[in-house]
Amino acid sequence: PFSLQVQPPDPASIRVLRGHQLPVTCLVISPDDRFIFSASKDGSVIKCKGDGDAFLAGEVESGKRLCVVPGGKKGTEERHMGHASHVLCMAISSDGKYLATGDRNKLIMIWDTTTCKRLHIFTGHRDAVSGLSFRKGTHQLYSASHDRCVKVWNVAENAYVETLFGHQDGIMGLDSLSRECCVTAGGRDGTVRLWKIPEESQLVFCGHQGSIDCIQLINEEHMASGSDDGSVALWGLTKKKPLALAQQAHGMQDAQGLQQPYWISAVAALRNSDLLATGSHNTSVKLWKCGDGFRKLEPLCDIPL
Repeated sequence: PFSLQVQPPDPASIRVLRGHQLPVTCLVISPDDRFIFSASKDGSVIKCKGDGDAFLAGEVESGKRLCVVPGGKKGTEERHMGHASHVLCMAISSDGKYLATGDRNKLIMIWDTTTCKRLHIFTGHRDAVSGLSFRKGTHQLYSASHDRCVKVWNVAENAYVETLFGHQDGIMGLDSLSRECCVTAGGRDGTVRLWKIPEESQLVFCGHQGSIDCIQLINEEHMASGSDDGSVALWGLTKKKPLALAQQAHGMQDAQGLQQPYWISAVAALRNSDLLATGSHNTSVKLWKCGDGFRKLEPLCDIPL
């Protein structure tokens, strides 16, 4: 298993990249590891050099800003290049050609990753766009929104495809892999859903007590989600209840004299491995091993931030 090879990074080797004026909300690394795209509540999108590029060029200067698309004032999206509200999510196509960004003002923007030029704006969501994912190997884009809908788009043809309904609350996160389906975290409706696009069907999963805020597929059969009740859940796509649930995954905090779990704000998987990472606001990222055929969640180490 991959988790056996995991070494916590040397804190001295952790690099800090700056450039946004307000909190960073999302980032993606290009499939070839050469570029990092990040976005912020200030509406800006930044492209900088990743380590892959430094490695290829034999140079150390990664983190160098290659392109900054500043945020604009409200209502200037047509005249102005970029977003005029908080950017909440982003996705990059598996061929590295397109970048998609979603904002609080219901817009999805499509960018050429090479030139950082905006190619198109998709409109149609009725509330903040909270999740984006390209289907692997295609230019099909899935989007999720606080309007409770999932939408499907064809980016190469600038086309809207369809809308999927079912969640009872704003969707907080979305992910997809190669199959023509996506998974979503349904916030306060307490469900994770698997949407089968061709069949026009959905599977509903229940297991967290609080709002389900983040989700990621580990492989085509398993996924992980995190909640503001402090728990991380591991799911098999054929079972309605979690295969494993780690309560108080990031420990407890003292909030107004009450003991509350640190909520889970981010979850990430090393695709097709047994390695999982979770984030909260307790100053560390936690690594987990999915043990016993994805029926156990075992803490591996903390990466201090």
